[in-house]
Formats: sequence, C-alpha cells, structure tokens
Amino acid sequence: MPPDRQPAVCRIFSRENERRVEQEKVEQVPRTEEALDPPSQRVVLLRRIAGPLLSVGMLCLALWALHLLARDVTYHEIRQYVESVSRTRLLMAIALTTLGFGVMSFYDRFGLEAIGKSLPWRRVTLISFISYAFSNAVGMSLLVSGSIRYRFYLQNGLTTTEIAKLVLYCTLSFWLGLLALTGVTLLVVPLPAGLPMSDWRLTLAIALTAIPLAWVLGGFIRKPIRLWRWRVLLPRPLPALRQVLVGALDWWLAAAVMYVLMPDRLDTGFGHFLAIFVIAQIAGLISHVPGGLGVFEAVMLAGFGATGNQALAAPILGSLAAFRIVYYLLPLCAATVLVLQREARGLRRQSLWSPWFTGLLPSFFAGLTLVSGAVLLFSGATRALPDRMAILRSVLPLSVLEVSHLLASVIGMLLLILARGLQRRLDAAYWLTLVLLVAGAVFSLLKGIDYEEATLLALLALALGPAHKLFYRRASLFNASFSVGWIVAIVAVFGCATWLVMFSYKHVEYSSSLWWEFSFHEGGAPRALRALVGAAVAGLLFALASLIKPQRLRRTPPSEAELQRALPLIRGFHSAQAHLALMGDKHLLFDADGKAFLMYDTEGRSWVSMGDPVGEDEDARRELVWSFREQCERAGGWPVFYQVSPADLDMYLEVGMSLLKIGEEARVRLADFNLDGKSRKTLRGTVNKLGRDGLRLEIVPANEVAPLLPRLKEISDAWLGDKHAREKRFSLGAFDPRYLVRTPMALVWQGERIVAFANLFLTETREEASLDLMRFVPDGPSGIMDYLFVELMQWAKAEGYRWFNLGMAPLAGLTSRRQAPLWNRFGALVFGRGERFYNFRGLQRYKDKFDPEWEPRYMAVPGGIALPMILANVASLISGGLTGVVRR
Repeated sequence: MPPDRQPAVCRIFSRENERRVEQEKVEQVPRTEEALDPPSQRVVLLRRIAGPLLSVGMLCLALWALHLLARDVTYHEIRQYVESVSRTRLLMAIALTTLGFGVMSFYDRFGLEAIGKSLPWRRVTLISFISYAFSNAVGMSLLVSGSIRYRFYLQNGLTTTEIAKLVLYCTLSFWLGLLALTGVTLLVVPLPAGLPMSDWRLTLAIALTAIPLAWVLGGFIRKPIRLWRWRVLLPRPLPALRQVLVGALDWWLAAAVMYVLMPDRLDTGFGHFLAIFVIAQIAGLISHVPGGLGVFEAVMLAGFGATGNQALAAPILGSLAAFRIVYYLLPLCAATVLVLQREARGLRRQSLWSPWFTGLLPSFFAGLTLVSGAVLLFSGATRALPDRMAILRSVLPLSVLEVSHLLASVIGMLLLILARGLQRRLDAAYWLTLVLLVAGAVFSLLKGIDYEEATLLALLALALGPAHKLFYRRASLFNASFSVGWIVAIVAVFGCATWLVMFSYKHVEYSSSLWWEFSFHEGGAPRALRALVGAAVAGLLFALASLIKPQRLRRTPPSEAELQRALPLIRGFHSAQAHLALMGDKHLLFDADGKAFLMYDTEGRSWVSMGDPVGEDEDARRELVWSFREQCERAGGWPVFYQVSPADLDMYLEVGMSLLKIGEEARVRLADFNLDGKSRKTLRGTVNKLGRDGLRLEIVPANEVAPLLPRLKEISDAWLGDKHAREKRFSLGAFDPRYLVRTPMALVWQGERIVAFANLFLTETREEASLDLMRFVPDGPSGIMDYLFVELMQWAKAEGYRWFNLGMAPLAGLTSRRQAPLWNRFGALVFGRGERFYNFRGLQRYKDKFDPEWEPRYMAVPGGIALPMILANVASLISGGLTGVVRR
C-alpha cells in the first residue's frame, strides 16, 4: 500500500519503525546450539531454564532459612507489630521514600547529560519514578526498568543506542553507590560477631570501596582502557564522583526508611543498622529473586541476632513487612495510577506516542493481574482478623464463608494463568479476567471483610473495562504458550503461598481430621489447606487441558483443495506477491474462519513466513501472526517473517519481534509511466528497434498455458544452462508445470518462435501487476527483457492497473555510516562487494531505469542471539540449499 493511502496509524508506525530499524544496533553472537544431536539439544534446554530455576531455587532456600530463623514467631505477632507502628513513623517513612525516589531521578538526569541529551525535568522525573517503582517491586531491575525506559524515552526522540547508554549509566550509578556506601560503612562500623563475614570485614570493606574509587580516579586517565574485548573511556573525576554520590544517597535514604520503622529496643545506632541493611540488599540483588524476597529478610534477621529469639524476630519481621508496604507497594500503586492516567490522556489526544504506549498496556495489565492473583492466594493462606470474623459470624452462614474462601484462592490461581492470556491479547482472557476480578472482590469481602484486596481487584477491573479493544484475539487460551519463566513465576507464587500457610499455622498440629473441620474461629488452618489444594487443582486441570489439546503447525505441502481455498484471498489481496502461494512449495496456515492465510516453510529451526499474511480482514491477519509465533514456540522453532511491508510493521512489533531492513522493493506508478522524454531515450530506442524486428507480446490466459509448456521448458533449460544457474525457491517461482498453469503467461514472439516468457501475478482489484519467472533464449535479440518489461507495463496500464511491481532489490538502501546499526553496515558492505555471489548493485541499477518508487522491505525476527543462524537458514531456503548460497 503506498504511503499516501495508508491509514494514519500505519503512517505513524511506518515512520517510527523505519527510524527504529535504521538506528537500532543489532549486535549478535553466532550460536552453535542448533546441532541436531540430542545431547546438544539438552544443553540448549538447560541453558534456557537455568536462570529461572536458579531464581526459584534461591527463593526456596531463602524461605526455608526464614522458616528456621523465625520458627517461634507467629503470623499474629507480625501483624500486631505492623498495626502498632505509629502514624508519625509512617509519615516519616513515606516522606523519606518520596525523597528517595526524587534522588533516583538524578540517575536519569545525569545520564541524559552524559549522552548529550536534554528533556524537561518533570518528564524525566516521571519516567524515572515509574521505572523504579515497577523494578523495585517486581525485581530484575535491569530488564524491567530498562524496558520501561525504552518505551518512554523512544517516544521522546532518543535512539535505541542512546537509551542503552542511559540504562547502562543508571545501572552503573546504582551499583557504584551501593558498593561505595557498603564499603565505607564496613570500614567505620564493626559487624556483629555472629555474622559469618565479621571476621573478614576489613578485607571486604577495602575491596568494595576500591571499585568506586577506581572508577573516580580512573577519570584522570584520558586514554581508553581495554577490558577484555571492549575499550572503555572512563568519565572525568567530577562526573564520576557525582555518579557515585547519587547512588550512595539513594541507598542511604532507602535504609533510613526502614530505620524509622524499626522498634526502639533494637536501636543500636544508624551506622550498625546501615551495615546490616546494605549487606542484606546486596544478598537480595545477587540472588536474582524478585525483590530479594526472603533473602533480604533472612539476612536482616541473622544480622540482628534474632535466630530463635521470638522477642526480636517478630518486631523485625513486622518492620520488614511495613518497609515493603511503604517502599515497594505504595510507589507501585502510585505508578500504576500514573500509567493509567497517562494512557487515558494519550487516547484522548491521539498523540504520536499513543500507539507505542498502547502496545505496552497488555503487558502492564498482565502484570497487575499476576499481582492480584498472588494477593488472593496469599490472603487465603493467612489468618483473618478476629474482629472482622466476629462480624461475619453474626450475618453470614458458615457455608458461605467456607465456599468464598475456597473460591477466592481458586480465582487467584486462575488469575495467574489468565495474566499470560492478557499478555497475548486474548479476548477470552480479557472477559474471564474481568469476571474473576469482580468475583474475587466479592469473595474477599465474604471470606473475611478484606476490603483492601477487594478495592485492589475492583480498581483493576475498572481500569481493564475500557481497554477491550486491546484484546482482539479470538484464539483459545489453551493454545497459548507458557514460557519457562512464566511457569516458574506461577510456581514461585504458589510456593510462597504454601510457605505462608505453614508459617501462619505452625502452631496447629497437623492431622487428617483438619480437612473436615469447619468453624468460624478455629477453622482458619483447615480453610487455608483446602484453599491451597483448590488452587493447586485448578492449576493442574488447566495444565492437563493444555496438554490434552496440543495444536501443531501442519508441515505438509498444500493440497489442491487448499490452493483453491486460498485463490480468492490471493486475487483479492493488494499485493501481487501473494501469488507465490500457488507454487505449492510452501505450507499454508489459515485462520479459524478462513479469512486469511500465510505461507511458510522451514529450514533448520527457522520457520519462515513469506511476506505478510494474505487477506483483507485485518483482525484475521493479526491473529495469524500471533498463532504462527505461538505454534513455532511450541515446536521449538524461530518464527521469521521475510520481506514484510512498512504498513504492517506494527503487527510484528506487537508480538515482540525485531525488525531488520533487507532491501527495497521497486514499484512503478503506471499512471505516470511512458516512454517520453530524454531520460527514456534508450528504452524507447530498444523497444522501437525490437518492434521493427518483428517482436510482439501476447498475454495467454491461465487455462491455455498447458499446451505451451513443452516449448517453454526448452527455453527455461537453455536459459539456466547459459547462466550456469539453478532454480531458486521460496521467494521466487520455479519452472513447475503445476505452478505455471495457475497463472496467465506473457509470451514474446519473433515470427513463429517464442523467444521469451514470464508468468504474471495479477490482482482482481487492479491494484498491482507483477511477474515472477522470466526466461529467454540465449541467442535472442539484445534488449529482450527491456522489451518485455516495457510492453507488460504498457499493457497493465491499459488494463487499468495502478502499480507494476518489479520485485525487491536485496540489501538496497542500507547505509554504511559509522553511526548506522551493525546489520546495516554489514548489508551495505555485502551490497557493494558481494557481486561474486549475487548481482546486488546491478539488479538495483537495472530496475532503477524504469523510475520506480522504492519502498523498504523488512525481515521480522525473534530477539536473542540466533540471528546469524536465522540469516543462514533464510538464505539456504531461498537458494535451494547451502551450496546455492555461494552460487549464482
């Protein structure tokens, strides 16, 4: 579709995505894990799941250590301490938290200054607050805050490279400040004798202090320092010192927040507390457990010598709970409100960044749904407040209470599962989530008057309600693929809920009769056990249903019936390229209603779709992109979309794919095409001369092509032999009688002899005409292909077609400037120096003499380090094997 006819949103995405592709730095490392032998595949699988499993293992160890350290503490004692914290202390903690997040904004402000960029102070503060509020609460700060910064700063004109530098600056400041504060504190303040590291405190302090000190002093060296494979130029001493001080102040304020929440009887001085706090934070960060959950608490208990001491452990755990509410939960809620408010304003204004931000919302709602599910599970695992239970006893039957408690936990597990469906934009997941959020809010009130969590669920339902248009996919939730990380997250939440049940009711002796006890006051433990089992059963039933109903991509060649089913979609599509499906060498994947299809083939682990999905129904085409990606993931393959147009780039970005420019397609606007003027003198002379020599063009309908095939086969074989070439495939047609009889044929006659032919791609809408297989006799007159192209364009113009597609010039339009992405520079190098393998530059020059309009074409690929193998697979697929890659 030409740019002037694209909808406004498409134009926005075309401009933004083209800029993104041109500026995005693609630096990939070759990967050799694709070996077909099973041991190598097992290594690949282990590498993929090692990170998530390590995090779960660390979480389990931390919870077990926390259980041992607080074995004499009850849940009631922790809640009692949290409720006893004075309003003055809470206000002080909130004020210090606010000041701390204000200091965090200096990370971004100084980072922007370091890369030579300037943005309004309020905007930088808002982006910093939202990114840190989410990363602090969720964990994985580099990934979470980096993703949020990428979204927001891209909307504010920064390139991908500049955002990467900014994220690196903030991360370095974060760690340098923590190391500096920890090292200096350990130098000044002695550790308690009970801590394992107290004996080598000074050694640790010197080592930690040396790192930020070296960073600052290294600024006096104005030559790049070589670190392994990189050359690093350190900042000047003053900016480096400022960087360290901001990080140290950020951590000092975080410690101060918890310090004001600690009980007075544990006040041994802020220095002693600070030493334990920063060590606990480092342990939590190194563990890679989200938010350092469990690890941070265990180190704090050990640091204050609360092992087995109920009088110390209960108030410490209570202050830790209050700290997480003030420093993690409250900023997260505030950031959520800001994000929703910003999105509502963007939808009203329809600003340039609104499509980008709207693309973030499904993942945002998925995260909040995951948190809501966890809240319901944790609530079902803990004791209800006695005074609220007394109220329920007087107004509610016991059976209603028991059923509400069980269903609230089951809903919690279902929300964890549905969160994945929301991330995948499933319509069914949207409606189920909306219903379950409302039901969960009701059950929360009925099981213990838990109005806090009921309010959270109701607010999320209100925010989710108007966002239905974001969840347009009609696919089944059972077909959604769950990544290892997502499964680990669900298991981790359920594991924490199990630990909470054990911790909250450790004083209750287990017996089989507990499962059948029903009571208002003494039934807390039985209710928690039943709710936990109910949630587990819900999760297992969903997993079983998903396993029973697998759906795999069909990998058989299309039947004649399927080709006939695709034919109306092909002819009605705006791009003539869709006719490549008639070749029959690519598998066809239709949507559920048969309104669209895509053609694909496989090479190695790459599942490559040729072009955009074919069809006029936009929703069906989008659904095919999602379905193709999900089913490739199920099969362990890499989804790839080859030669896609700028108008549809948002479909691929929406599913998280990266874009590489692979060339430009030449399209001639037929209304403006003629042979007049000085610039067409050569073409005009060639056509006139060959016309005088007796050449003429004939267009043969598809139903009359079959009798001509023997004569055309002789021409094709002679052409291949003369060019020392062989048939290509996938993105080009080959001489296959079954294929050629499905399309009209253009013949060039000289007397009674056929000297050239080409099969035609013609759309019924008259939007575009093109050709595919072009062959001519080696001894034919010079300029015969020019004659064929000119005569075909004049014929198509007379028939009312708008465009004539000359096909793509591979690697055309890629720049080799120093600041260009690595892929662009590599492509430009091959384009200029790869004539041995393919006539890149000559092909572009030949098409350019027809004065076409050049439009970029892209390849959508998954993120990761598999790009070199994907490129090799695609090249092999097009060339008919690896040997074809290095042959013309």
